[in-house]
Amino acid sequence: MSTLTFHWFLPTTGDSRHVVGGGHGSTPGTAGGDRPASVEYLGQIARTAEQLGFEGALTPTGAWCEDAWLTTAMLTQVTERLKFLVAFRPGQISPTLSAQMAATYQRQSHGRLLLNVVTGGESAEQRAYGDFLDKDQRYARTGEFLDIVRRLWDGQTVDHHGEHLRVEGARLNRLPDPVPSVYFGGSSPAALDVAARHTDTYLTWGEPPAAVAEKIAEVRRRAELLGRTVRFGIRLHVIARDTAAQAWAEAERLLQGMDPERIAAVQRGLATSESEGQKRMRALHSSGTSSDLEIYPNLWAGVGLVRGGAGTALVGSHTEVADRIEEYHRLGIDEFVLSGVPHLEEAYWFGEGVLPLLERRGAWRHPAAPAPVEPGTVAFAGV
Repeated sequence: MSTLTFHWFLPTTGDSRHVVGGGHGSTPGTAGGDRPASVEYLGQIARTAEQLGFEGALTPTGAWCEDAWLTTAMLTQVTERLKFLVAFRPGQISPTLSAQMAATYQRQSHGRLLLNVVTGGESAEQRAYGDFLDKDQRYARTGEFLDIVRRLWDGQTVDHHGEHLRVEGARLNRLPDPVPSVYFGGSSPAALDVAARHTDTYLTWGEPPAAVAEKIAEVRRRAELLGRTVRFGIRLHVIARDTAAQAWAEAERLLQGMDPERIAAVQRGLATSESEGQKRMRALHSSGTSSDLEIYPNLWAGVGLVRGGAGTALVGSHTEVADRIEEYHRLGIDEFVLSGVPHLEEAYWFGEGVLPLLERRGAWRHPAAPAPVEPGTVAFAGV
């Protein structure tokens, strides 16, 4: 079984000791102003993630946060190894320019770009950016977009006359090296088809293992019909402590900090979401009471009460969290995109508590660690 890869999250809406929220029909609220999303603060988080052994950091996209391309380009100057999983929406930029931007980013950052393609789950937000296609049309356009971009990265001259996109004589003068890995998430049939055809890593939000296994099986089946293989990742929050009691006490603190009126307002907004994934997230906490928010051992749905998108957290002792991670890994999940509250402190809790356990179990290695010496070989040091 392959070793695990971990990514952290950059809160470009702002950070807090409470759940900030935002996304999919909800707004961040005032908590995001507790720690503004400055380059200085985000740089602290990025350097911490790099030191602890995270491979990359996801940066979101939307009207409610800072632009991911610009922010992460600045952060490459205050980090050395960390990759940046840049979320972007194909409908807001031409495929040729996107391919060129990615190639430039790879050269200037020495290969530290990963791309998270976001089709856009909410028509109202898309219209604010000048995009008036419906959901299924957006997925069809995403397929065309990725087809063009990948051909450009292959060095081809591209003529494409599709239903939604048209380019003629498109070509890159300088190719990206390496070609960025493409991440993609979505739960509708149209999304699963795009994932199977075009993406390197399919991301799911943190549903219970049985539901995740069903998604993996379906994407894998569709990809195999096309002669492709896809990696799988999962997006989760995390609350890891020395003991389970301490972790659940922190979850309860976060829950007590959620104003009931705020919960009701956010849920009204999320109820209008067109995203199939968001509907699945809301179903995990349909009653909205604290007693039923642990929907699977160590899987807590409380975050989704005030936050759109990923709404579940792994909660427990370091050992329990490591156990749940390995359970998802056995299903086929190789990459974990994690976050916490606040993002700076929680990175240390996870990085100093859970990652060493997984390393001792042989499930993870620090990306900057020297390659292991093969048995029977002799290593010589220069004098």
